[in-house]
Amino acid sequence: MADFSRQRSRGRTNEDEQTSTESEEQVCPECNSDSIVHSGGELVCDDCGLVLDEQNIDRGPEWRAFNQNERDSKSRVGAPTTKTMHDKGLTTQIDWKNKDAYGRSLSSEKRSQMHRLRKWQERIRTKDAGERNLQFALSEMDRMASALGAPRSTREVASVLYRRALNEDLIRGRSIEAVSTSCLYAACRMEGIPRSLDEVTEVARVPYKEIGRTYRYIAQELKLEMQPVDPKEYVPRFASELGVSEEVKQKANEIIDVSAEQGLLSGKSPTGFAAAALYAASLLCNEKKTQREVAEVSQVTEVTIRNRYQEQIEAMGLY
Repeated sequence: MADFSRQRSRGRTNEDEQTSTESEEQVCPECNSDSIVHSGGELVCDDCGLVLDEQNIDRGPEWRAFNQNERDSKSRVGAPTTKTMHDKGLTTQIDWKNKDAYGRSLSSEKRSQMHRLRKWQERIRTKDAGERNLQFALSEMDRMASALGAPRSTREVASVLYRRALNEDLIRGRSIEAVSTSCLYAACRMEGIPRSLDEVTEVARVPYKEIGRTYRYIAQELKLEMQPVDPKEYVPRFASELGVSEEVKQKANEIIDVSAEQGLLSGKSPTGFAAAALYAASLLCNEKKTQREVAEVSQVTEVTIRNRYQEQIEAMGLY
């Protein structure tokens, strides 16, 4: 019996090796290309179009769709799992519309029944206080990300960071709002989304100092490798809000590069540095913007702009 099992396993191994060898060495006999693809149940050369095999199993859908609406209506799978929801989007959600599958309005008895079902559905989606807290934190993070205009990928990264902090018990003794806000700010920095701590504080429900303190703690405990923020990341957004030309943006980037090479960026706020560079560039390109206008857009003081502006002008040799 043992010999029979050994022979079967040896035979299966030989078959697997033969199959893998055939797939690796498969080339088109017509043009000697190795670009062999599966298309509609056939094995086709991608270069010359020669059909090598037409008995393959087609693993795609049996229906055809010619636009996105048809594809969505015919698809029989749900949305992909996401870390931005406490249950990863796997649970059922009852729609709020009081209509049946044919679009007809429900009776009063059915409406009251659906109301009770929705209420119980919301209750059973969270089994304990931990899941309820996670649901609140992720919804709060989603609210702030929407107010900041952060993309979906940044929200996913922030949700993963919060789950890591939760697993390592870093939230104990700290407010949920502070940790969720700090994770969102860290995700923005990791993804290269230029959002300052002042901007995050505006949409948060916790003070500036608590966010900064919690962010430093989270970054240290989770060993997040944060690169210094490049002031040039703020230039396009500030320039767009000020309504300046492309020439001013290029000149501002040039001023930042020259002054950073001389070590003037060390220890300086990147938002103030970018604002001062834009102010200097607007003067040099004859598109003058006042210090107050630049300060309101960049959310820094006029004193900061004046100080950084003087340093940058000296670095450019224009004083």
